[in-house]
Amino acid sequence: MRSASAELPEATGALPVAMPTVRTLALPAGAAVASAVVFLLARGSLIDDTYITLSYAKNLAFHAHWGLVEQGTANTATSPLNVLALAAVTFVVRDAVAAAGIVFVATQVVLALGLRRLADRTGLPSTFAPLAFGLLLLNPLLLSSIGMEVTLGAAGVVWTAVFAAERRAVPLGAVIGLLALVRIDLLLIAAVVFLARREFWAGIWQTVLTAFAVMFPWFCFSWLALGSAVPDTLVIKITQLPWGPFSFTNGPLLYWRNYPAAAGLSFLPLLLGGLAGVVWLVQLRRGSATARRLTPFAALAIAGALHYLAYTHLGVPPYHWYYAPSIIGATIFLAACVSAAPARARIGVVALAGAVLVGSVAVYVLPGIPRRFAPITSNHASTMEYREIGEELASIAKGKKVETAGEVGALAYACDCQLVDQFSDRGAVDPAIAETKRRSGELGRALLEMNFHNFDHSVVPASPDLILATTHSAPPPTALASWTIDSPWMGTQRLYLIPARS
Repeated sequence: MRSASAELPEATGALPVAMPTVRTLALPAGAAVASAVVFLLARGSLIDDTYITLSYAKNLAFHAHWGLVEQGTANTATSPLNVLALAAVTFVVRDAVAAAGIVFVATQVVLALGLRRLADRTGLPSTFAPLAFGLLLLNPLLLSSIGMEVTLGAAGVVWTAVFAAERRAVPLGAVIGLLALVRIDLLLIAAVVFLARREFWAGIWQTVLTAFAVMFPWFCFSWLALGSAVPDTLVIKITQLPWGPFSFTNGPLLYWRNYPAAAGLSFLPLLLGGLAGVVWLVQLRRGSATARRLTPFAALAIAGALHYLAYTHLGVPPYHWYYAPSIIGATIFLAACVSAAPARARIGVVALAGAVLVGSVAVYVLPGIPRRFAPITSNHASTMEYREIGEELASIAKGKKVETAGEVGALAYACDCQLVDQFSDRGAVDPAIAETKRRSGELGRALLEMNFHNFDHSVVPASPDLILATTHSAPPPTALASWTIDSPWMGTQRLYLIPARS
């Protein structure tokens, strides 16, 4: 019989093996749990543009069809990779909203692992990854973009930084190729991260060829089968007018006016990141080893700033998720600065980061849980209102074409009917193509001609049988149905349905 003392060496010897395993799993497990909780709280208030993506995913999963509505092919899904990922999971779980939750949680775990890998590579303390992850997860603007490609893009950008820092040419090219399929404009972020390395040209052809091999199959298919390699949203958004005096450039002021607490916390990283960037640059010029260590993170912030400038140049409307790449880059840079701060300053900056996290939680939960609306939204009605209206609309329309009142995502998801909208009607895209060509220079026109070479310009806009419209007063007597809708953005309105031809 063995004594208790004889068994002690085995127990104490097992402890050092178990502890690293627990530490290794703690971050991804914590990220998964936190992300799942966040999605469960947010699933009832996903914004309408998320439902555009979910409608694409549902149609692809259930009908092998690429389009916002089943009745027509379209190419207005800004993120092909997000649609493909959501559709693959939807095919299995048979519910696109549940699929969005699964993809969100999985992507968040990948993001957390990338942040930890980047910290290990640059010698930052282990607190960096959970701090950066928490700041990104709870940012009100990013919370208001769940289900879209924002988290997928964040994970891709972080792993681009990881492989760029590790100088692994082929994996770097693969991630850059995937980033192009998340959003084509994220190639700007990838280019800055790539060029920020010392001797960036090392392995450049391996990276470029791998990226091309990853992205080419989809863009080739899209060009041949869908009529354009780059999604039609490129020209749709460029030709849209500013929202009164607000364009992308000063859009944060619009959100500050409507959602002061949420907008303040959302855009705070841009202000603090700019200040921290000045300090970083001064320290870098002085030869600081810490500043050199922060260079990969500073590259993300600079890339985000250039992305902001690029969208300013395009003059697009201030859709809130357009600011996500800039906010993500600045937030990761700030988390790195906090983690690398000297001991005498760390207490203050950690307290500030903690205050931001607490404030973000408060902004989310104080209106009540579950929320009807995302912390930042420009929708005219809640998701649940649109889904209920969509179900009723299906029984009223009975196969007729219905022109939307400007928001189509949740209605299309619930109605499964032919909604006429620029995002669903291919014939309505041609005027936007012509207008973008008119505004462009010679090079821009040549690129547009190439992109839309296979576009069928003979398709005319669909003629609706019924029209949805909104009013702040009573609907007209000819209305076939009407519904009361409300939102913090537009107040209370009446959405009504009338015949297109009386």
